[in-house]
Amino acid sequence: MTDSPLPRSARIGGTVFAVILGVVLLVAILGAAWVGIRGALAYSHLRDAQQTAVAVRDSLADPATASDAIASLAADTGAAHALTSDPVWSLAEGLPWVGPQLAAVATVAESLDGVASTALRPLSEVAASFQVDALRPQGGRLDLAPLQQISGAAKTATDGVGAAAASISAIDRTALVAPVRTAVDEVDGLLTEAGTATDALARATQLIPSMLGADGPRNYLVLFQNNAEWRSLAGIPGAMALIHTEGGTLSLAAQESSSDYQRYDDAVLPLDEEITAIYGDRPARFIQNVTQVPDFTVSATLAREMWAREHGGQQVDGVMAIDPVALSYLLQATGPITLPTGDVLSPDTAVPLLLNEVYARYPRPADQDAFFAVAAASVFAKLSGGDVDPAALVAALTRAGDEDRLLLWSAHEEEQSILAGTTLAGGLPESDDEAARFGVYVNDGTGSKMDFYQNASATLAWDGCTLDAAGRATGDAVLTVTIGNTAPADAANLPAYVTGNGAFGVPAGITRTIGYLYLPEGFELIDATMSDGSGFGGGTHDGRRVLSFAIDLPPGQTATATVVARAAAPVASTLEAAMTPTLAPPAAVAAVCGGS
Repeated sequence: MTDSPLPRSARIGGTVFAVILGVVLLVAILGAAWVGIRGALAYSHLRDAQQTAVAVRDSLADPATASDAIASLAADTGAAHALTSDPVWSLAEGLPWVGPQLAAVATVAESLDGVASTALRPLSEVAASFQVDALRPQGGRLDLAPLQQISGAAKTATDGVGAAAASISAIDRTALVAPVRTAVDEVDGLLTEAGTATDALARATQLIPSMLGADGPRNYLVLFQNNAEWRSLAGIPGAMALIHTEGGTLSLAAQESSSDYQRYDDAVLPLDEEITAIYGDRPARFIQNVTQVPDFTVSATLAREMWAREHGGQQVDGVMAIDPVALSYLLQATGPITLPTGDVLSPDTAVPLLLNEVYARYPRPADQDAFFAVAAASVFAKLSGGDVDPAALVAALTRAGDEDRLLLWSAHEEEQSILAGTTLAGGLPESDDEAARFGVYVNDGTGSKMDFYQNASATLAWDGCTLDAAGRATGDAVLTVTIGNTAPADAANLPAYVTGNGAFGVPAGITRTIGYLYLPEGFELIDATMSDGSGFGGGTHDGRRVLSFAIDLPPGQTATATVVARAAAPVASTLEAAMTPTLAPPAAVAAVCGGS
């Protein structure tokens, strides 16, 4: 018996179903092709945009050179955004597996297009007429108009880049395939760096005009820190200068030495109880000790008050600190400077001359102070006179700021709020989602200039760390700090002013170092040891556990402090440490859980 044929209605239904299925498949194929082709084109534009974005980021120190790069960037990001924002693409974003990949690409394209077309365009338009040569003083005066013109556009750029970075950071990368995830990570890092650059430009163009007297005369106290006698923020303020600014004009109003200041019987300003528990009241009684507390806001306000007490109550508008290493960077912009003494200050000679040789040449402190005053006045004259390479000057100041060798505090609240959170502010190390940060600060306890021969280094490591699903770490952080005395074996025969001559109970040639180790916020101490068997003091400072130690070293000897700490809750997988700027080039102190 043969099977009965299907009813005509069933055959028609099957045909319709087949047609519909075929149409769906055809639409799917066409859609996939559409998305695939547009995706390939968008990828090409995004890759070109990424390369251009690197050029834009690197050129922000000289905004004029960024103009053409920004225009090229906008063309590529605009094309990529258009290719990844049509209805077909948006519909495909809802598909399993492939959808998150497409959504991530679309977010990247939209975010970068927003940066190039909206955030950076005003900066591009203003920058087209800006020349970095405008940063060169003429006859002691800097034209403030170009900086004021850039300020608004730089702020717009900062806000736009920040918004784009937030969008990229919000992408869920757990569902992304490796190539897409890597690309998103690269863009995330690029926007973070670009944000840092635009933020620095915005802050600078807001601060510089007002600081240079655009709205009225200003006075700034400059502290020259001497790295041959360590303090937490670099070295003792051995010399001071008063810089007067008005309408963009800079003048050197006064120069002094720390020896001109009295030793105050009582603290010039009240210190927080946490600070006095660790440092005593010496930072508030001696100008040489104001930078012992590793928070420049504290140091600057103390120095400002001491200046006022010695100068009839004059209140300066701000305080700046700089060290001879930063000065050597500035000399790369000015070129060598010949002093009235015949000495030549250059990037290679400035540090040994100012921090060591001068003490052998001039046994009397008064003669040393006179030499420092001449050197400072000569450098100021070269900088303010405009005989300087502007681009090299920006690079030198940037490097000095990055190494914590250039610090700035403003007595004007609105300006200080702009400085807050930057390297120039010189604040305590702060932990965030990127890193848990330690602090390593060293101070001379010899009353000498022996730290010219000393070195300080640190390492960080995770011990048994694990990562949770969010990439945050738990485990023990191990900080190791090593201090070394590299003075010659006959260091006791060095000039008395260099050795300290036993004035503070330390034999000539021996170095005494006082260290302060700051744990990140939320970390508890597990263990701490000194290689010589000595112990630790310390306390708590603004939510951070602090360990202090003292170590005496003969020439050729080293000592090591090892600290183990643990966070009460999961933290960023990266550990970092801020350190006192010494004569040695800074070395990165960091460790990553699960990495090198």
